[in-house]
Amino acid sequence: MTMVRAPRGLAILLAVCLSVTLAASPAAAAVTATFYAHSGNKVRDGWLLFPHAYVTLTGTVDSTGEVVDEAVGFTAKFPGPQLLLFSGAGVVERPDALYLSEGRAYLSLEISDAVYTAVMERIAHWGSPGGSTYSLWRRNCINFIAEIARTVGLLTAAEDTLSPNGFMAGTAALNPAAAINRVEVDLARQNDVAEAPAEAGVTSERGR
Repeated sequence: MTMVRAPRGLAILLAVCLSVTLAASPAAAAVTATFYAHSGNKVRDGWLLFPHAYVTLTGTVDSTGEVVDEAVGFTAKFPGPQLLLFSGAGVVERPDALYLSEGRAYLSLEISDAVYTAVMERIAHWGSPGGSTYSLWRRNCINFIAEIARTVGLLTAAEDTLSPNGFMAGTAALNPAAAINRVEVDLARQNDVAEAPAEAGVTSERGR
């Protein structure tokens, strides 16, 4: 093999061109999914804030450059005591900024474009006429967030609870690599209130 030394000036020019090219290349983009729970048990402007679980999706889709800024949870469209006995209409909603700021983040991880697409498909299903039935006992905000968590590859705790914080704490314990803080399930439950009395109450928060 024959090697020819390039002139010093040419070598410097090539190095400069390479550095400019690398600097101009876009940084790796990704969407981050972060899972939250809200303890509820607060009254704001006459509305009772009930315990809730939701997920935020922020970042940039690598393949398209689309900027993502989503926050979604699943809740009853018409909260009230009827939910103690009957299923009802559900709705996928974006919590407002204040409600989001009061939530407790449990897990966060970057997801691929393919996983982001799969997550948006599941969210769309829960918001569709065929997928938006709400049941306080079997199809609530915890069941919604559990399905999204499994879609991004997380293990999930048992869903037979009405404590969003308890569920999220248990799920965080199963996924230490994605957990934001190691939390004890009992501690989270201690600061939580049961979802049933609030969502099935006469005065429940809407428009979150």
